[in-house]
Amino acid sequence: MVKILPVIMCGGSGTRVWPESRESLPKQFISLVGANSTFQLALEILEDEVFETPIVISNHDYRFLVADQLAQVKRDARIVLEPVRRDSGPAVAVAAEFAAQAGPETIVAVLAADHVVQNKAGFVALCKQAAEAAALGYIVTLGVKPTGPATGYGYIKPGKAVTAEGDVFRVDGFVEKPNVETAERYVAEGYLWNSGNFFFRADVMQAELRQYEPAIAEAAADAVAKSKQDLKFIVLDADAFARAPKISIDYAVMERTDKAAVVPADIGWSDVGNWSAVWELSNRDESGNSIRGHGVVMNAENVHIRSDEHLTTVVGVDDVIVVTTQDAVLVLNKAHGDKVKQLVDRLKEEGRPEALAHKRSFRPWGYYQSVDSGTRYQVKRIVVKPGERLSLQKHFHRAEHWIVVKGTAEVTRDNEIHLVHENESIYLPIGSVHRMANPGKIDLELIEVQTGSYLGEDDIVRIQDVYNRG
Repeated sequence: MVKILPVIMCGGSGTRVWPESRESLPKQFISLVGANSTFQLALEILEDEVFETPIVISNHDYRFLVADQLAQVKRDARIVLEPVRRDSGPAVAVAAEFAAQAGPETIVAVLAADHVVQNKAGFVALCKQAAEAAALGYIVTLGVKPTGPATGYGYIKPGKAVTAEGDVFRVDGFVEKPNVETAERYVAEGYLWNSGNFFFRADVMQAELRQYEPAIAEAAADAVAKSKQDLKFIVLDADAFARAPKISIDYAVMERTDKAAVVPADIGWSDVGNWSAVWELSNRDESGNSIRGHGVVMNAENVHIRSDEHLTTVVGVDDVIVVTTQDAVLVLNKAHGDKVKQLVDRLKEEGRPEALAHKRSFRPWGYYQSVDSGTRYQVKRIVVKPGERLSLQKHFHRAEHWIVVKGTAEVTRDNEIHLVHENESIYLPIGSVHRMANPGKIDLELIEVQTGSYLGEDDIVRIQDVYNRG
């Protein structure tokens, strides 16, 4: 049996499913379909014995999210961090470099963290099939059999069979996202959707990159050779990786190589590219309505509601998606699902913070969430996981008052250490050196009241930090 080294790409921002997906918490870390995130769903597939311990390639901002979600599903992985974003071409080159360390003929599977596969057993079987072809020297992609003339995907034109079994085909061409008429013709002529999953031998991909994109190959090799271990993460060398051109693996290799092959796939695949796709993947009632969280639909069909906190209601309006978060509401006609990215671009141009960040900000120790704010005050809810601690720090412009509502806080204040229990509080004056830790077995939850002339997050001077943040 050919063993497969899976590499999960986990660095995208997923603006098409805003407002749940934002830069601070992108869609691969959200439970869009089912209880787990799409990243965790991908990890579940890799439990088959054919797969080696995966490599996860992400960026520096998401490192603790990746580690936390791995821990939630009790999975191990080597986490590789990109110091700057450089699209899929350099990321695949890095994957090939790490794979080659185990052996030049190591079979790599490059998988996306934000896709969903409904037929998991079928997907694993196709991975084994693709790996066998990759062992022969082909760079293999999974081509999804279209369910209709979709205009949101690139297409693959399959050619002659390249295996004796006749189940893997040469790629005769990659084509960009078409208009409706062209997509209808592609479907009729047997074209396949480009799923973005790739299988290759490490040495084959290295050779193709050296031929077609030598700058990427050189930058990736140098970035891996000079990488450093930081806590549980492998950090690529920033200067070396920054030299890599920003280009997708499709343009860099797949559309130029003569080694491209495709395996037709009918596995219930979706890239969960917009809210319409989420609705299609969700459980629906006899009227086509899907509700997640607090929602009510009356006299309407094909409605999708998502609201974890606020009651959201739809009456007499068909074919709409309503997504309600703490600080934003999206009302969308399902036919305009691809317009959400344009909306987010507009929000960014207008300087709206909701375009990028949630009210809840995740940190390696837990999270904090804005509750209220004014000219000289801000109120936050803070949750610290068991055994974790914030940095030892001080502020120049604000004082803080911490009120514990659950658990016990171990608070360092200058040269003193205090245990603060439920329904107790402690005051931290401006300039005091302080730290909060959770020594208990349950989450520590508290309310923080900040007062002062400046309340920005950059008014933090970190003196010590167990997470190696600057």
